[in-house]
Amino acid sequence: MPVKGFAVYFELVLNIATTVSVLMLIALGLAIVFGLMNILNMAHGELVTVGAFTVSLVQVNGGSFWLGVVAAMAVGAALGVLLERGLIRFLYDRPMGVILVTWGVSLIIQQGLLLSFGPSPQIVYTPVEGSIEFFDSAYPRYRLVLIVAAFLTVAVTGLIMARTRFGLDLRTVIQNREVAEILGIDTRRVFMIAFAGSSALAALAGALVAPMTKIVPTMGAEYLAPSFFVVIVGGAGSLAGTVAGSTLIGGLRTVLDYQVPSTLSQALVLIAAVLVVRLRPRGLVPA
Repeated sequence: MPVKGFAVYFELVLNIATTVSVLMLIALGLAIVFGLMNILNMAHGELVTVGAFTVSLVQVNGGSFWLGVVAAMAVGAALGVLLERGLIRFLYDRPMGVILVTWGVSLIIQQGLLLSFGPSPQIVYTPVEGSIEFFDSAYPRYRLVLIVAAFLTVAVTGLIMARTRFGLDLRTVIQNREVAEILGIDTRRVFMIAFAGSSALAALAGALVAPMTKIVPTMGAEYLAPSFFVVIVGGAGSLAGTVAGSTLIGGLRTVLDYQVPSTLSQALVLIAAVLVVRLRPRGLVPA
């Protein structure tokens, strides 16, 4: 194969990896609250938006991008604690109530950001400039950083879930809340930490994708539906499923974008997701 032809396919692979990484980052927090805690958080996309706005605000005030990433996680975790303690903890047995409340919170966050920052897009400067040459094709360095950061985030989250006392407590609560309470596990504390962690991951995702997207108060809406697809297709409650779902949805979307208009590719990806759920109701990698 000619070098130029190989470069095209290699760039396609990197674009797929980038799209998959973005989906993994955004869906990871949702996988915890939806897949593990059985909570449908309609404000998840707005928590992503908050992360992007936080890193922009830090940079505007002279801070570094990485300081902004840390600040975004802290802000996301704080919002998660406030949301869980103030509203969600009263609605664990009322799924429809959770949907309505978090949808209301999403609208409040959108309007709050709009009033505070206005409708104009915010700017986040990439911490890693320039491109790397691959087979006569240039690829942005930051996208490679994003790919590595996404897989590291998933790996660290998996280790926390599998190897820490908190991860064991959370899995016990999920399997049987009554038994967990008999064993002395503070289930309210476990859910609060899990929700705060999920919110921090959503804000982290927003901070990391900020240099690559237009940062406006409504940006979270475009990430919410794909992240739900990822969790459902991959398998609710499974981190491996999040990776599998992201790979299928992100890979298919990227390949189709090369061949057909974006709106048609979105429709085809949705059809593919419905078919997967029809054939495998528990997802590609069930918990």
